[in-house]
Amino acid sequence: MDRRKLIDRIRSLKESRRYPEAEEELREELQKNPEQPFLKTSLADLYLRQGRLTEARILIDEVLTFDPQHPEALSVLGDLFIKEHSPQRALDCYRQAFARDPKPYLILKTARAFKEMKLFDEALQELEKVLVVKPKSLAFLKEKALILNRMKRFDEALETLERAKEVSPEDPFVQKEIFRLRGHKRPEPQVIKELQTIIGMESKKDDAQLHGLLAQRLKGAGMVKEAAVEYKRASDIEPDNLYFLKQQGFCHYRQKEYERAVDCLKEAFQKDPSDFVVRKTLEKIYEARDDIGAYLALLEETLLQHPGQKSLLGSIRRIRKRLNVL
Repeated sequence: MDRRKLIDRIRSLKESRRYPEAEEELREELQKNPEQPFLKTSLADLYLRQGRLTEARILIDEVLTFDPQHPEALSVLGDLFIKEHSPQRALDCYRQAFARDPKPYLILKTARAFKEMKLFDEALQELEKVLVVKPKSLAFLKEKALILNRMKRFDEALETLERAKEVSPEDPFVQKEIFRLRGHKRPEPQVIKELQTIIGMESKKDDAQLHGLLAQRLKGAGMVKEAAVEYKRASDIEPDNLYFLKQQGFCHYRQKEYERAVDCLKEAFQKDPSDFVVRKTLEKIYEARDDIGAYLALLEETLLQHPGQKSLLGSIRRIRKRLNVL
């Protein structure tokens, strides 16, 4: 398979979350071309999408050892730093990559790094570098709307999303955000009823974004049990979206349904151990169940799976001391 066809094939598999197939094809190609940087960086990106940070880092380092300024490897390394909540280090990687290979996607990633650092004006400035030339760039319009929303500039965010809808009328995220922003100042019961009606339509019943939005509205209205149901539906539709799984767990926690909460949050934690809120919620649950030893076992098991997550060591030492375990 030539490189262009392989790139398109792997991208398609990743976008449809067919990760095992993508990994198998990349590994087969790597057996034929073991030193091909593209294959290593693509496999590293695939590992990142699955939360396998250590495996991703090994591949990235292999590429950067031979070419310290390899743009694709630097880009994936930046993504890894974003997952580790180190946006400044990610920003450095994206800028180095852009200096070598000035592609628009690196500008988008740079903007996201600024967003993570809460430097929203700088993030918008990055996005405008592309939007001023390509005003219909969907990814940049969506990112701009997210940032404007974080800045509480809701009218501008809605205007930006309306422009995005002209580009891609069926985009689930765009549709969901437009509905959310339009209902920003409307009574909660009215918005919930409308969302339930929309989700009841055959064409929308499998829209994870709308189920997630309904869950968010239900939770905001104090209907936590009903919110958990909708977050589960959203998670079932998009099982790789950990946000829905985490929120479902938080809802069960608020309801003091600790077994269900642990089921959700334990799975999310083992896939994304960098989430401090999930970790502390799990600790509270295990304390409430008087089973802190099981929490220690979870931390140790997770560290074995993610040896790069050094922040877990502090919690492990603290719990061991508490339990008088050497």
